[in-house]
Amino acid sequence: MFSQHFRGEFTQQLHGKKIVGRKRHVAVDTDGRLLMVNLTPADVSDSVGAQTILAAIRKRWPWLKHLFADAGYDRTKLMDKAALLDFVVEIVRRSDTAKGFEVIPRRWVVERTFGWMIRWRRLVRDYEKRLDVSEAMIHVAMGALLLRRVAHR
Repeated sequence: MFSQHFRGEFTQQLHGKKIVGRKRHVAVDTDGRLLMVNLTPADVSDSVGAQTILAAIRKRWPWLKHLFADAGYDRTKLMDKAALLDFVVEIVRRSDTAKGFEVIPRRWVVERTFGWMIRWRRLVRDYEKRLDVSEAMIHVAMGALLLRRVAHR
């Protein structure tokens, strides 16, 4: 589970600060194929956005046990819910001794998926006013990617 903040035309207020955009909380498999997506306003924390994904993953894929997550998801409330749903969540962190850019294990799979999404022009910025339409565009983009892969085999 990882998240990506992207700019849109919509503004939320948080503690007197204007926050522009939305967040995409995604769960992908080990090949980078999209399992779940949850769109939230930019002022929602990563752990709150991931809680709905956890319940949906358990319902759809009951055999799934091990999840990797970004350091932003390391919150006790989320970890308690993950333990309640019988998930083992491993937090992927950047090394403290790293200087500059470093490829983080497991993180690159999700970053590659975000890169695939960005290849669709309508997903670079959030032009949609409704969250469900924006989510549908993500599903269309990822579905087209899967169809293209199957067609080339």
